Amino acid sequence: MSQSSRTPARPQPGPTGSSGLSRLSRRGFLAGLGAVGLGAGVAACSSGSPSPAGTGGSGGGAVDLAFWNGFTGGDGPVMQDLVDRFNAEHEDIAVKMTTMEWADFHAKLPAALTSGQGPHIAIQHLDSLPTSAARGLLLPLDDLASDLDLTADDFIRPVWDAGIYDGARYGIPLDVHPLGFFMNTTVMADAGLDPADPPMDRESYEAALDALLANGVAGHWMSPHTFTGGQTLQSLIWQFGGDLLDADGATAAWAQDEGVEALSWMVDAVHRGWSARDVGQDADIIALQNGQAAFNWNGIWSINTLDEISGLAWDVRRLPRIGSVDAAWAGSHNFVLTKQKGTTDAQLEAAQVFVNWVSQQSAAWAVGGQVPARTSARESAEFTALAPQAAIAEQAEDLRFPPSIPGIGDAIGELYTALNEAVLLTKEPREALEDAAARADQVLADNRDRYGA
Repeated sequence: MSQSSRTPARPQPGPTGSSGLSRLSRRGFLAGLGAVGLGAGVAACSSGSPSPAGTGGSGGGAVDLAFWNGFTGGDGPVMQDLVDRFNAEHEDIAVKMTTMEWADFHAKLPAALTSGQGPHIAIQHLDSLPTSAARGLLLPLDDLASDLDLTADDFIRPVWDAGIYDGARYGIPLDVHPLGFFMNTTVMADAGLDPADPPMDRESYEAALDALLANGVAGHWMSPHTFTGGQTLQSLIWQFGGDLLDADGATAAWAQDEGVEALSWMVDAVHRGWSARDVGQDADIIALQNGQAAFNWNGIWSINTLDEISGLAWDVRRLPRIGSVDAAWAGSHNFVLTKQKGTTDAQLEAAQVFVNWVSQQSAAWAVGGQVPARTSARESAEFTALAPQAAIAEQAEDLRFPPSIPGIGDAIGELYTALNEAVLLTKEPREALEDAAARADQVLADNRDRYGA
């Protein structure tokens, strides 16, 4: 794997030995560490007191950093390769990566940090970040972003802004992983459609589905499940001009006319035969693979899955515009630094070096099935050579992300219930959305009390 062609905006200041350790601004970090009683330990370390080997102080040895993430799929080996390269290039820092399922990550993190056995650096999904920040698990990163000259000018603006909770930055975005429009080009050609000119608006999309149906193919299977029906529904709500929550993030907005129109379009696909009924989890992408469907809106992570299927002819584009607005759901992996018992000043400085280095290599990270959050990485020759990822990245400025609200996943979960009920034809779209909105409003109110937000 080649390194990114991007040249850093500026060299790391104040190198020490071969590691390139730089003096991290301590104001924001000390404030955060002091809140859990760690500030004194950091101050002692910075005053010149000897620290044991393995913490990077005057006792010698490399600075040990624990790095946790949930990259259990094909992206895991890609990140491990980056970690190995970083360690080889920085002999004064030793990063150990631990990978686990995301559910286990969130369950283990609080106790691990309290005991000093957790990560110094971690990856969190954007929709989990405000919850972790509200629970006091993360350090604010405004100073780190400032020291590294990271600004909104070099990132997809919505994902950069979404890393802020309660007026402070808690996430440094590594990537975005949007929905893409995947196509079985053989099935398209058999129905008389031109794979080189796929349908990209509502009129042509519905005409293509009619052509496929006439050829005996239910062209786009509508999933009633979170993956990927939930992301499809959110994209459509935004495309029809709606939103998930009101402007204050206090109540659900998806039961308004725009949301009803979005969910109704998915349900109509079932009624009109464009979609099979009772689609199981992942059956939509499997149908694309085995030629039972032509179209599938799925996450960019599907690129590696489809690449491994021998003889499959497929392509991918940005999402078509079914409504009046270009929009697509996306998630994002963000670097976070934790409030870890026993964290030293040297470890905070080393963490800065690691975050900065991986961010600069984010075009190489894209091989795992991601779009770099940094504009400079997306525009690099290395990334543009990744044709499928680059095609999905064309919609970078149209991506939408969940609002930065603690517990937002619990509220959005009610929308997924409405999706399931409507697409499985057990409840009409408007009724399903209205019932889900009422439940979500209570969840949002409870979360405000729980997190003090």
